[in-house]
Amino acid sequence: THDITYSLTHDITYSLTHDITSSDITISHLPLSPHLFWDVDKTKIDFARNKKLIIQRTLDYGLVSDWKIILGYYGIKEIAETAVTIKELDKKSMSFISMLSGIPVDKFLCYTTKQSIPKHWDF
Repeated sequence: THDITYSLTHDITYSLTHDITSSDITISHLPLSPHLFWDVDKTKIDFARNKKLIIQRTLDYGLVSDWKIILGYYGIKEIAETAVTIKELDKKSMSFISMLSGIPVDKFLCYTTKQSIPKHWDF
């Protein structure tokens, strides 16, 4: 059993308990920001099978509340292990996870596989 608890406001706490072995929880079960998955059917994005997509979009485009949700579900170790394998992760997201996990930035795939033609403005 896996517990996810996070506070929606100062007064309301939302708690969800589910069995990790069953892949019945989708992103539609949790109040992640709608802008993260505007282009997909939320009922078909599974937390276990689509871990890389969920982590990347939350790190790159999510709010603090979204971060708390995935941190409560996956934990920092699993988030970091997944983030290391993402080619398109934003530099700020990579640095954030590197700092929290202690994994050097040169271990991240997004650091080692840069675009062959750099952008004009690299922020």
